[in-house]
Amino acid sequence: MPELPEVETVRRGLVPVMQGARFMTVEARRRDLRWPLPNDFVQRLEGRTVERLERRAKYLLADLSSGDVLIMHLGMSGSFRITRRRGRKSFGHYYHSRAQHSLHDHVSFLMSSGALISFNDPRRFGMMKLVARAALQHEPLLKNLGPEPLAHEFDAGVLARLCKGKKTSLKAVLSDQKIVAGLGNIYVCEALHRARLSPKRRASTIATRSGQPNERARALVDAVKAVLRAAIEAGGSSLRNHRRTDGALGEFQHNFRVYDRAGKPCPTPGCDGAIRRIVQTGRSTFFCPVCQK
Repeated sequence: MPELPEVETVRRGLVPVMQGARFMTVEARRRDLRWPLPNDFVQRLEGRTVERLERRAKYLLADLSSGDVLIMHLGMSGSFRITRRRGRKSFGHYYHSRAQHSLHDHVSFLMSSGALISFNDPRRFGMMKLVARAALQHEPLLKNLGPEPLAHEFDAGVLARLCKGKKTSLKAVLSDQKIVAGLGNIYVCEALHRARLSPKRRASTIATRSGQPNERARALVDAVKAVLRAAIEAGGSSLRNHRRTDGALGEFQHNFRVYDRAGKPCPTPGCDGAIRRIVQTGRSTFFCPVCQK
C-alpha cells in the first residue's frame, strides 16, 4: 500500500492541473470501489472548483468551493493518470499521454485546466468519499490520526510523549497511524536503520519516565524526516503498483538500506553485519542486528 511519500508525490503531480480548476465533467464508470460511491457523487462535483488539494496521512483531500471535501485513498493498487485535452497545452513534468481508457479506469475528472484525470485501480481497494468541510473533524477516517511526521510541530518531545510508558516495540508504535500518521512498513524500517535503533526495542526507551525525549528520540525523529524527504524527492518507492501521475515509476527503492535486503551486507560504514528479516505484528521487518540496538 502506498505510504506518505507516494501519496505526497501523487498530490504534487495533481496540484498543477487540479488545484484552482473546476470539474467540467465527472464520469463514474464503476461505483463499487472499496465502498460504493454516493448516488449524488457526480452532481456534487460537476461545476465545483478545487480550492486546495492537501494530504493528511495517506489520504488526498480536495477542498471544494461547495463546502465539501473529496477524500481519496489509493488503496493497494490505485493510481491517477493525467492526459491532455486536445487543443490545450502540455502539463510539463506531469503530462502523460494515453491513447485510450484502461479497463480499470473507474473514475475520471475533466477539469477546466484541460486535464483529464483518471483514477485507475485494478483491485478496487481505493476509495472516494464526499464529506462536508464542517464535519471533517468528526470523519472516522481522519479523526484518530496521529501527527504528521513532516510537520514542524512533530519533534522529539512529541514522539517521546507518545511513546511514554509503551511496552510495545518501536516498529509497532511507528506503524500505528494513531501515533504517527502516514508511516508504513518500508519507511519505518528505513528510519530505524538510519537512527541505529532496533525495531524490537521497547518504545518507552526513547523517553524518560516523565516523558522527556532522550538522544534516541531525537535521532529517530531526524531519521523519519530525512527518509521521508528523500523518498518524496525520488518520487516514492515503486515495488508493485505505485506510479506517479506522469506514469513514471518512483525511484527510492534503489536507495533502500534495509528493506527487502535480507542477507545483504549492512550499508552502515564500518559495520560488518548483514540485514536480517523477522516478522513483527504480521509484517516483515528488515534490520541490522549489529548496528541497530
